[in-house]
Amino acid sequence: MAGNDYGWYPGHMTKSIRAIREELKLVDLCIEVLDARVPLSSRNPDIDELAKDKYRLIVLNKSDLADDKKTALWIEYFKTLNIETLVLCAKEKKTSDAVRKASMSVCREKIERDKKRGIVGRPIRAMVCGIPNVGKSTLINTITGRAPAKTGNKPGVTRSNQWVKTSAGIDLLDTPGLLWPKFEDKTVGLKLASIGSVNDQVINLNQLAGEVVVMMKELYPGVIASRYDVSEDTSVSEIIKGAGIRNGLMLKGGDVDMGRASEAILGDFRSGKLGKITLEVPSQNEQ
Repeated sequence: MAGNDYGWYPGHMTKSIRAIREELKLVDLCIEVLDARVPLSSRNPDIDELAKDKYRLIVLNKSDLADDKKTALWIEYFKTLNIETLVLCAKEKKTSDAVRKASMSVCREKIERDKKRGIVGRPIRAMVCGIPNVGKSTLINTITGRAPAKTGNKPGVTRSNQWVKTSAGIDLLDTPGLLWPKFEDKTVGLKLASIGSVNDQVINLNQLAGEVVVMMKELYPGVIASRYDVSEDTSVSEIIKGAGIRNGLMLKGGDVDMGRASEAILGDFRSGKLGKITLEVPSQNEQ
């Protein structure tokens, strides 16, 4: 499997990076939204460079789908980078207050400088960034209490920068999801495809479902077997068949529709029906 089998880099992403650079001079804070199931793989390395002179806040979103014990390890990891971290589910109402408090804390030096200059109550200007489908727009909509930012359970919904005013003392810049042109590590592409950050239309879903089965058997033994009523040591293809049989995804003649069965496995994985799953933990090299 080539390193970029799961690559997805439309031309609008190059344009988006240029547009973000133009807006950066107006930004105080970079809120980087990560998927809590793959905190490292969902970090775009370009963002560290783009936001190097800005205050930083990391949001581990979709925590309701992630393994709590592994999330705790990631919180400790980001502490070593001196980056404040919030763990949340962007759909929850309490998110707004949590992001406001964390943003004020991270930007407290700027707020104090403004006070000394007689500037009180100026909103923090925050850029919300991250790769596709990690929940940036959902986060913004929850903070504002309305729906100014388009959302969707697929990558590439936000296509341009847009500033959004809130009542929480923060002006938010919604930015398009940014993937990098090539995944040097094929497992990064695999993990991003598995959570839906790569467009399903450009990948082989049967192959991806098989890879997800392999990862699940390694990281969470017994879960797949229990879900699809199959033996733990059965082959990947037989497990996919089991998923098809369990969901009634049959072709005329009695064969399993392997394409729809693969989609069912991916749907179960992405929606949390296979349990709370995290695909990576900080390694010694990252500590």
